[in-house]
Amino acid sequence: MWAMSGPSRLRFPYEPDRDRLPEITRGSEMRRRDFIAGLGAAAWPLAARAQHGEHVRRVGVVMGTTAEQSGSSVMAFEQGLRGYGWIEGRNVRIDYRWSAGNTDRIRANVAEILSLKPDIVLINGARVLAAMQEATRTVPLVFVATIDPVAQGVIASLARPGGNATGFSTFEFSLIGKMLELLKQIAPYTARVAFIFHPDNPESIFFMKLLETAAPSFAVNPIAAPVVDRAEIERAIESLARDPNGGFLVPPDIFLITHSELIIQLATLHRLPVVYPSPGWVRQGGLVSYGTDGEDLFRRAAGYIDRILKGAKPADLPVQAPTKFQLVINVKTAKALGLDVPVQLQLLADEVIEQ
Repeated sequence: MWAMSGPSRLRFPYEPDRDRLPEITRGSEMRRRDFIAGLGAAAWPLAARAQHGEHVRRVGVVMGTTAEQSGSSVMAFEQGLRGYGWIEGRNVRIDYRWSAGNTDRIRANVAEILSLKPDIVLINGARVLAAMQEATRTVPLVFVATIDPVAQGVIASLARPGGNATGFSTFEFSLIGKMLELLKQIAPYTARVAFIFHPDNPESIFFMKLLETAAPSFAVNPIAAPVVDRAEIERAIESLARDPNGGFLVPPDIFLITHSELIIQLATLHRLPVVYPSPGWVRQGGLVSYGTDGEDLFRRAAGYIDRILKGAKPADLPVQAPTKFQLVINVKTAKALGLDVPVQLQLLADEVIEQ
């Protein structure tokens, strides 16, 4: 029997556990635009950055997404570095590579970053982490990428990783159950729940098993919907919409992020309730999201970068779990789908989009 327990449990319609809710983020679109506009700074000559005579350390960053999709997270990372005294153009150079969910580009980006001889590399995305570990077992790595790094063979244990990689898990194990709970709160009639995923994602099997375990507790039939391109995304959602009382969940997956606009459009067209993994989906027009606060993880990752640049070894730094989660609801989309979002749920939300 699936049991949702512990301090991070979403409680509907009970009194919110405010100590577990993350801070409301504001102005993220403006900050992201400012950040992306300043990305050209990464191309400054290294010699110009050492004008104060300080030793310049080199940090590589390989992201599985595009610059625009990662803007707020990377900005949080750079803010975190500045808090530790690492200033771009003075004592650190940050080389970015963006992969847009493309496997071939990920491999090329990994090779390019390693050719620059970085002191350390920050990684986002399970595919990026796998490619980087295939390429090096010596360069220190900090990941914000994986849900179960031990099971995937990335590290020896959470407490003592034991190799050249450590970082931050992006997943809390009851998350799929909480996403189902949200779906049933907003669309109680839902009886079939599809799980859309890319089969190359090493975490997809794990997610599907969690859904299958949680489904009986919410009286829903779980449906696996693997997709590898736009055409398969369209077919999967259209197939789900042929029968009544369907909905679906979207896991954190770089491939799906790159097709977010299509997925949201099709969900709206077919009037399907969907729970997404992060606020960006809902701000684009999706119904609701619940998941890890990515900006918080990137900000915390800066602390590990600082410690390793100052002599700590990744092998000795424990992998940390997420501590902040975000619930975002788009009431406008709910109305378009003919759904009423319970007031108690809106009170729990970190952000409610009404227009």
